[in-house]
Amino acid sequence: MSLSAPLDTLPGFRRRFRLTPASDRICCEVEDDYHCMSVVIHHDGERAMRVEPAMRRAPWTTCPGAEAELVTTFTGTPLAGFSSRGDKSANCTHLYDLALLAAAHAGDSAPLVYDILVSDPVDGQRRAELRRDGRSILDWTESGFKITAPEELAGEVLWDLRAWIDAQEPDIQEAARLLRWGNMLANGRVIPLTDQSDASRMPPNCYTFQPERAQHAQRVGEIRDFGPGQASPLAGYKAFA
Repeated sequence: MSLSAPLDTLPGFRRRFRLTPASDRICCEVEDDYHCMSVVIHHDGERAMRVEPAMRRAPWTTCPGAEAELVTTFTGTPLAGFSSRGDKSANCTHLYDLALLAAAHAGDSAPLVYDILVSDPVDGQRRAELRRDGRSILDWTESGFKITAPEELAGEVLWDLRAWIDAQEPDIQEAARLLRWGNMLANGRVIPLTDQSDASRMPPNCYTFQPERAQHAQRVGEIRDFGPGQASPLAGYKAFA
């Protein structure tokens, strides 16, 4: 197996975001190996009048409680103010990101799909690509979370990309944030499940990992594989269904 092969043919992590706008609402969905979630924002063009999160598949018993937290965080918030609203670590980070992405695209006139593909390691390296509506936007190679290609990013560490991201055009900023986070999530494929099933050992960076829940959170989520020959993420779901 070689990283030079078409990325679609390589086993690995797959993540899809799908945005479906309507005149008074927008649905943002995500599915990957570990998660399947959606957020519908009902709005008047300026403000979120109602927020409807749904966790179809989540990794911890405590995750569903985050739906109410998201509703509290964003109901009544101006769409332009979502990014500065609330404490992300008090929320499910995935629902929170869906809400921000939905708010940013609430005025869109057409659906939008982002696909993230990250290969399993080959000789210690992985390829990670983001496609917007099927067109490749970003394509990175990394080793140990350090980017080795393209040349302009060589040597950069994934979690230290803020300065580079902030210097890009808005569309690339959005794409880079999604790819960086997807690339990090893909690492779960090479970590034994027993080593990622004790919430009390995790940093308190999301709803489930807060101290009052981490002690009794249990790992329960179904893990799916969307690699070559498998169904695509979100294939079994319809927006607004």
